[in-house]
Amino acid sequence: MSLITPDFGLLFWMVVIFGLVFFLLAKFGFPIITKAVQQRSDYIADSLKSADEAQARLAGMAEEQKKMIEETRLEQSRILKEASESRDRIIAQAKEEAAAEAAKLLEHAKVEIAAERESAIRDIRRQVAMISVEVAEKIVRKDLDGEDAQMSLIDRMVDEASQAQIPN
Repeated sequence: MSLITPDFGLLFWMVVIFGLVFFLLAKFGFPIITKAVQQRSDYIADSLKSADEAQARLAGMAEEQKKMIEETRLEQSRILKEASESRDRIIAQAKEEAAAEAAKLLEHAKVEIAAERESAIRDIRRQVAMISVEVAEKIVRKDLDGEDAQMSLIDRMVDEASQAQIPN
């Protein structure tokens, strides 16, 4: 038998075996293989579709994230502005209260100063009255006949008054 030209019997059995294997594969193998290939193809198509949807959702989420960041920035700006206004309002209120308290303290100090001045004036008047009474007593004890005697007495009294200490 030659390897290049097969004889008719070998060729016949090869065709029969090939037909039988082909028939078995066509009947049982190809449907399973095509079903598996189809399932794999459907799975890949579903995976691609899911990936596209996921990518679209990610793009949407990225846009939503940008919007949220912008809203957060606006909210932050608004809160900072409100805090600044509140701070300014509190400072202004504190200044007004401080000014009112200062005016109240100033008025109280003025009243105290006026009361002390009145007290000092009363003390001075009382001391002047006491000095006047002392001068009158000294004058009454001594009889003043002439102008020279009067001037001498006045000079002596002034010297005594300047030497005497005024009690506090």
